[in-house]
Amino acid sequence: MRLHRLDITAFGPFGATQEIDFDALSAAGLFLLHGPTGAGKTSVLDAVCYALYGAVPGARQSPGTSLRSDHAPADLPTEIRLELTVGGRRLEITRRPAQPRPKKRGGGHTTEKAQSLLRAYDTERGWQALSRSHQEIGEEITQLIGMSREQFCQVVLLPQGDFARFLRADAEARGKLLGRLFDTRRFAAVEERLADLRRAAENQVRSGDEQILALAQRIAQAAGPAGREAAMPEVQPGGPGLADAVLGWAATARSSARERLDIAGASVAAAESRRSAARTVWDAERELAALQQRYAETGRRAAASEAGRAGHDDAQEQLRRARRADRVAPALELRDEAERAYRRASAARDRSRSGLPDSLADAGAEQLAALERRLREELGGLDAARRAERRSAEIDNERTALEREARADDELIRDADGWLAGWEATRDGLLARIEAAQEAATRAELLAGRLDPARRRLDAARRRDALADEAVGAEDRLGRAREHALGTREHWLDLRERRLRDIAAELARELVDGEACMVCGSAGHPRPARAGDGHVDQATEDAAEAAHRRAEQARTDAEHVLGAVRERYAAARAEAAEAAGADSAEDPDAGGVDDPTAAELAALVDTLTREHTLAHRTAAGTHAAREALAAAERERTQRTEDRRQAERRAAARTSRREGLDSEQESLEEVLAQARGEAGSVTEHAALLQNRVALLVEAVTTVREEEDAAARLKEADDRLADAAFRAGFDTPQAAADTLLAESGQRSLQHRIDAWQAEAAAVADRLAETDARAAAGRAPAAPDAARQVYDVAERLLRDASAALASARERCAELGRLSRRAADEVRGLGPVREEYERIARLAGLTAGTSADNERKMRLESYVLAARLEQVAAAATARLGRMSSGRYELVHSDARTGGRRAGLGLHVIDAWTGRERDTATLSGGETFFASLALALGLADVVTDEAGGVRLDTLFIDEGFGSLDEQTLDEVLDVLDSLRERDRSVGIVSHVGDLRRRIPAQLEVVKERHGSAVRHRVADGISD
Repeated sequence: MRLHRLDITAFGPFGATQEIDFDALSAAGLFLLHGPTGAGKTSVLDAVCYALYGAVPGARQSPGTSLRSDHAPADLPTEIRLELTVGGRRLEITRRPAQPRPKKRGGGHTTEKAQSLLRAYDTERGWQALSRSHQEIGEEITQLIGMSREQFCQVVLLPQGDFARFLRADAEARGKLLGRLFDTRRFAAVEERLADLRRAAENQVRSGDEQILALAQRIAQAAGPAGREAAMPEVQPGGPGLADAVLGWAATARSSARERLDIAGASVAAAESRRSAARTVWDAERELAALQQRYAETGRRAAASEAGRAGHDDAQEQLRRARRADRVAPALELRDEAERAYRRASAARDRSRSGLPDSLADAGAEQLAALERRLREELGGLDAARRAERRSAEIDNERTALEREARADDELIRDADGWLAGWEATRDGLLARIEAAQEAATRAELLAGRLDPARRRLDAARRRDALADEAVGAEDRLGRAREHALGTREHWLDLRERRLRDIAAELARELVDGEACMVCGSAGHPRPARAGDGHVDQATEDAAEAAHRRAEQARTDAEHVLGAVRERYAAARAEAAEAAGADSAEDPDAGGVDDPTAAELAALVDTLTREHTLAHRTAAGTHAAREALAAAERERTQRTEDRRQAERRAAARTSRREGLDSEQESLEEVLAQARGEAGSVTEHAALLQNRVALLVEAVTTVREEEDAAARLKEADDRLADAAFRAGFDTPQAAADTLLAESGQRSLQHRIDAWQAEAAAVADRLAETDARAAAGRAPAAPDAARQVYDVAERLLRDASAALASARERCAELGRLSRRAADEVRGLGPVREEYERIARLAGLTAGTSADNERKMRLESYVLAARLEQVAAAATARLGRMSSGRYELVHSDARTGGRRAGLGLHVIDAWTGRERDTATLSGGETFFASLALALGLADVVTDEAGGVRLDTLFIDEGFGSLDEQTLDEVLDVLDSLRERDRSVGIVSHVGDLRRRIPAQLEVVKERHGSAVRHRVADGISD
């Protein structure tokens, strides 16, 4: 990577655009970057870093810091443009940080976003834009250079102070620095990953062992007494030999359980034999007891059967007489039914004759039937008269309906005439309502257009008032900050002046007898200066200067805050004024005040809101008004049509009424003849129908009574004949002997039961085994039952013990197989854990195989440190005239781990010692050699990207003249690899030794750069 050109605009201390030509400076190989303190030497390096990575190194990129120059004009943007060659490509990077700029319209400032531009040079087409994306440009530059920002600042911008501390640091501090440069986080991640894998595998093994022990506990529970014969192995989860111990103990428990199973089987067989014998004895005793009881019961039943023989004979006789009487029962029922029918017919005859005249009380059926026929003939002649009477009633109903229709039509005509008389006024009112609603809609739109600006005007006025108070507070804080900054500046300048007066005494404190003076070069110091009263040292001055810078920063911050408040106040006031102008143009009553109060604006917003609400509410009735007008027009059309229809119906009713009158007159003549003495034809016909009905009923009841009397006489004859044939003297004797079917069934059941009992007793008396059992001694089944129960209980206990032994054996077999499966499944996990544990211990430095107890990351960093020490020794030998050589040491110190020791070999003494024992000057050129060696190693690590431009920070003032020459020779030798080295230093002797110089000059309006080359000086 080679830098060609750098343009700095409004960046850091540079208020204007500064151009730096690195090609001209690098032509000589070495160039010097110098200038007074605070001029901006470091800002040049910051600009290079910012152009490449979009950020400045270290703490200078802390939050709240601004890259923009306070000396730059407001309209000049901050910009860095760097032209360089990297990876064989010529690129130009332009970056602008986020910064305030004046607004294009109105006053105040606005923040402009950060911008980036990457261009590449093409020999045929010139500069071509590649990207404007911050992310894409950052990724492209990082990939081309092959280093992160931190690595670039360590390798290209060599900070000697860091490497001096590196030489004196312990192994832990060296590890942190090397870890940042070589990015060995992946090796630390490997250590952490292996540790995590070891813990996970250990947890798996421990979990598997816990499951095996849990199975052992279940085996102990399942084994019962057999498990207590041998104690369960006491091994902790994760311990060696746990699986084998558990499996051996389980085998012992299974063997004991099988022995107990065999014993239980033999006990069950013996118990079954005893129970069978007891069962046989018990069954024999029960059978003997049953036969003896049967024989005794048979004797008792025979005596009872003989005692009931007389009752059995009486029941048989009663059942025979009842069955003869059953043959007479149908005739008795028929005679009773005929008698009941005769009584009903006689009663009906008497009821029907009660409604007849006295002249017909004794009339026969034929006389009554003849009178009925004559009345029916008279009733048939009244049908035509009834039809005429119904028609007359219908005519009356039609007249009533016509009168009702006439009254309704008259009312409709009067209502229509009254409504149509006011039609013109109704229509004019509705049209006026529509017009008013349309005007309200227009006014609502106008008011809505004025209401939003008025509300914005009110908000702007409120913000203006609040910002006015905030501006007063900010002005007070700015005044106090300015006074404080002025006081700290005066205090700092006073201390600086007092220190300069006694600077000779300060230099005299560093004089050492026999060593040359830094000012005059003399080795003798006869009268060194002494500090006077009130002497100020550099630390006091630096503290005062730091306090002044903080006060200046506070003043700047206060100015920025005040500027921002004023900017927002001006914006709010301008917004209120613009709104006020607009409202004044539309509202002649608004007045011409540019800065109205918030109360006035609130009153204006309230007025506009009320007017807009009223207009909007009125405009909302437009549709309803149109609908009302359309409905009124439809009603007018309907009422006019209804009036015409009513007039036509009135003419039709007049014609209909005349026809009905004529028809009514002809019907009255017919009805007068048919009514006779009755009120109407219908009444006359109803009277005749009633008389006919009475005659019909009388004829029917008389005839039914005569038929019932004949059937009663016939039933009496049949009953007497049936009783005689059944063997009874009179029908009444047969009726008294009758017995219901349920009674006959009861007698038959008594007879059958006695006969069955007598037959059963005879059969039992004939049984020989029962008779023989009765001759034997009484049976004892209860004693035999007790013996059997005892044998049965013993068999159940033995069977339960056998089943329990079988279950224990089965459960032990199942659990043992499961334990064996768990052991087999855990085998690969245990082997994996042992392998991972060995690797984790080795990488963490805790394993016995790791003799030096070095972690993996430390081992990698030690290899890198060994490469850096070898590369640094090549230059350190030349700088120290072959005296010193840097070597890496992996020896352990105290109880710490080995790996990152750094020693120096002194060729004059032939001894190896720690780098912390080097003097100030020796530490400088040793750290410079270390930095250059580190640059070579990091460059190779980054993919071999060539670094053609390097910068070396301050530190040359600690070298004597001879060592300085040797160091410059080494740096000058870098030109052999076509490199250019920029030295940042205050040493005046370097200005004489290095002709190519870049001087940074402080000025009131910002710093500036000057190029000094062999041809002269250029700005």
